[in-house]
Amino acid sequence: MHLPISVENSCTLAKNGHLQGEPSVKSRSMHRISLPPRPDWQDKAEAAGFTFHTMYGAPYWAEDVAYRFTLAQIEDDIEDPSTQLHAMVREAVARITTSEDLMARMGLPFAHWDYIANSWRAAEPELYGRMDLAYDGNGPAKLLEYNADTPTSLFESASFQWDWLQDQIGLGHLPQGTDQFNRTFEAIAERFAEIFARGTDVHFASVANNTEDYGTVETLAWAAREAGLGAHYTPMHEIGLTETGQFADNQSRVMGVLFKLYPWENLLAEPFAENLAGAHLRMIEPPWKALVSNKAILPVLWDMFKGHPNLLPSYFADDAHGADDMPHGTVRKPLFSREGASVTILGPDGQTIARAEDRSYDQYPEIVQAYHPLPVFDGYRPVLGAWIAGETCVGLGLREDQSPITQNLSRFVPHIIQE
Repeated sequence: MHLPISVENSCTLAKNGHLQGEPSVKSRSMHRISLPPRPDWQDKAEAAGFTFHTMYGAPYWAEDVAYRFTLAQIEDDIEDPSTQLHAMVREAVARITTSEDLMARMGLPFAHWDYIANSWRAAEPELYGRMDLAYDGNGPAKLLEYNADTPTSLFESASFQWDWLQDQIGLGHLPQGTDQFNRTFEAIAERFAEIFARGTDVHFASVANNTEDYGTVETLAWAAREAGLGAHYTPMHEIGLTETGQFADNQSRVMGVLFKLYPWENLLAEPFAENLAGAHLRMIEPPWKALVSNKAILPVLWDMFKGHPNLLPSYFADDAHGADDMPHGTVRKPLFSREGASVTILGPDGQTIARAEDRSYDQYPEIVQAYHPLPVFDGYRPVLGAWIAGETCVGLGLREDQSPITQNLSRFVPHIIQE
């Protein structure tokens, strides 16, 4: 993987195929626009290591369209609220780690509760995350969920869409001065420098033979190198345990810092998880992030900040009966789920609006969230990904799908800021 040089800076179906109650396109000042594709974009993607721009014969990267925002929309409706939401999440973690009842709701192994809570009490630093938001250009953005542990789409968001912008300006397809909300790479590099002393070795690991995951990990490793840190990659399955109970890479180097693109709920279920607490290993993301990427954080947030304009009513499934604040229907989500798997959307009368085909997380307990229909642009429904570095919102990436459920192969679409 090689980074490009430029890294600066309620409903039933209506007759028209849209869900009843979806926002009207006419009232929006957020727009989906068409642009000529760059003639050599595939070559640029391949040269940058972005080999997953097309997956299973379908485009993952959208070259010919973009979403256009005003600066006020970015600053007032996305950037500032996302930063505030992250602060609220931290308040929720502080509450959860002092409550056995709430810790039990998180669905994580009892044997690791102290490990998780102690990482919070020790103020172990966080690196990054991505909030998924519903937004149509008007009114407050709504938090759908927070992938604060293993967020992907980082390379295409932080780097490739920035190069797309510069090329489109250079080709005359966009006017000079067109901007993008994108300090993601720089902010992550700065965050690495805040967390670790210059020269610290950081190991990076992901599941082997997954090009998308490797692209995310390599982008993070590049940011670490920008911060003056050492960066070493090891596939997850090649990490071993030494005789003294420490973890080592595939060259027998003892690891002092490990970034793992591997969900905490999976890691804590592994046989070697009992060695984590005593291994003298700084984990990125820290163990307390297992509470944040967990969908169970959503009903805790709603309980603590009920009525907040950026939150949707959310409840643990056994607490949701009789809730009167879900007029458009409900979304059932497992505590642990990625890429829309095992998600089901039900209308106000209980009819199924959409059901994910991938049911690989059905075994987990569920939360129930108020259904907030995504806006529809030219038949596509966008979800905004607000990137957090440290505790601050620093960038934006969008994915869109014709389905109401954003999934693994939903397209990544670049964005611009233009008045």
